[in-house]
Amino acid sequence: QSRSVSTAGRRRRGDRMRLVAAVAWLSGCAAWQGGRPWGLAQRRSEIALSADPNQFGTGPSLQWGGTDTTTSGARKLTEALEEADIERKKAVEEAERRSKWQELEREEKRRKVDFMKQMPDSTPAGSVSEFMFKEGVKETLEKLDYDLVGLKPVKKRVREIAALLVLDKMRRKLGFDTAVPSLHMCFTGAPGTGKTTVAVRMGQILAKMGYCRSGHVVVATRDDLVGQYVGHTAPKTKEVIKQALGGVLLIDEAYYLYNAANDRDYGQESIEILLNFMENNREDLVVVLAGYKDRMERFFSFIPGMNSRIGNHIDFPNYEVDELFEISRVMARDLEYVLAPGADEVFKSYIKRRMEMPFFSNARTVRNAMDRARMNSAIRVFDQAVNGYNPMVSREDLMSITAADFQVILDEALAAPDDAILA
Repeated sequence: QSRSVSTAGRRRRGDRMRLVAAVAWLSGCAAWQGGRPWGLAQRRSEIALSADPNQFGTGPSLQWGGTDTTTSGARKLTEALEEADIERKKAVEEAERRSKWQELEREEKRRKVDFMKQMPDSTPAGSVSEFMFKEGVKETLEKLDYDLVGLKPVKKRVREIAALLVLDKMRRKLGFDTAVPSLHMCFTGAPGTGKTTVAVRMGQILAKMGYCRSGHVVVATRDDLVGQYVGHTAPKTKEVIKQALGGVLLIDEAYYLYNAANDRDYGQESIEILLNFMENNREDLVVVLAGYKDRMERFFSFIPGMNSRIGNHIDFPNYEVDELFEISRVMARDLEYVLAPGADEVFKSYIKRRMEMPFFSNARTVRNAMDRARMNSAIRVFDQAVNGYNPMVSREDLMSITAADFQVILDEALAAPDDAILA
């Protein structure tokens, strides 16, 4: 019996020890979080929250029913998805447009082939005179003859270009394939030989034939195209080209665009932009380069890409004395003046003398001489009326330029040394 009591006591003590161990184990589990003592974890959390209470996601967007959607990550993802969707739509639209254009082109080509097969060889395209009259080309060429004296090689070349354009339009009427010819030009010659006037007439012809929209002429020089510092040239050149689109861009003294002695000259950038537009916008821009012949040839030797894009080279010869006198008659006619008898000989003598002096400029020199003669005529009539010699001024007095009016400028030229600079 004593042995059984002893055994029971030992069992009760063992049960109490197991109970104590179980309680201790449960207490240890409660005191540990993730292998770290609870007190240490709690302390670290308190320190972090006291340092920056907003660093953890406690805003309304992380709560049920939150309304804050301005997080940067979500915004960037949304924008990226929208941009990708826009790009995809653009690509699809471009592919559809290209496919539609190709289908229209194939349909147009089939129509042309059928039309050409059914058309008899004897089908008339119309008369050249009819096309020239209807398009206004004949009137423009006649006006060129009326306004410009001499320049037979120039007028011949202009007529050749006009003939190409007229026949090209007749071909299009019958359905033949046509291509826009290279209409960029180079005008070489001394100042005052009519380069700008011919450029204006060519612009009118091209506009009437449908090769450019308006046919206006924009005259530019290096100062209009080339900037003075980095980043200035491109905007200036593009702005001038923008003004000339649909017409003619006449670059006077184009060789000044390139300076072979200075590798850092900004003119090269302007030339590259011009070359790009001349090649890619041939149907909407005609570029005319003008200047002295020898300097233009040297310029083309430095810029071979420019020379290869010029399809028409026209040389403007200097005027003869008789041609310059005819120009003075045209100027007088346009201003409603009449050259009195004997004025022609005095004027020719002045022109011969002026040709021997520097800076002679052909028709420009004639225009300056006519302006001086008009002023001398006005002074003569005014003095006669004031001094009582001819108080009543007649219509003839107001229209006449006499030999005496030219004699004044001739005497000045004869009295001046050979290297003198006159107007």
